[in-house]
Amino acid sequence: LMLDAVESEDAAAEPSGNWQDDLAQIARQERASLLRHRWKLDFMAGRPPLGPNGLLKVERSLACLDGLGIETRATLQILTTVVTYVTGSVLNELREIHVEQERAGAGRSKDEIEAGMVEWRANLERSGLFPRLLRVFDEGIDPDAAETRDERFEFGLSCVVDGVAARLPS
Repeated sequence: LMLDAVESEDAAAEPSGNWQDDLAQIARQERASLLRHRWKLDFMAGRPPLGPNGLLKVERSLACLDGLGIETRATLQILTTVVTYVTGSVLNELREIHVEQERAGAGRSKDEIEAGMVEWRANLERSGLFPRLLRVFDEGIDPDAAETRDERFEFGLSCVVDGVAARLPS
């Protein structure tokens, strides 16, 4: 019942006629829901029965792909691909959040953390095995930066939606 109640929070809108926008909106809503209600991930492994709100959400998700001239099986595969992308992205975000919380609770100062990173980077450089990884550090890229989570999600989502579009019949 809790899961079905949560499913009603972000009811999928009626299809707009632009399946790519609709599919992306479904993905964004699911991501937001999983981040708001992290306990939902525990239920996903057990495949709980769908209540009326969950069924309506699936129905509306299927509807956004109507008119593409594809079989029902392909429609389900597209939705599964999008949900799998969203779930993986959220799991990665939650891992990043967990690491941030651990660092905050470890009692180490920012200077101590930075000194440890400098030492770690020096060890990587001495090994000679990680020139590409060192380039990431040298360019100041933090692949887990909280401020880039939305950007990273949107990049991956556009790759998924563009990939689906490329596989559709012309």
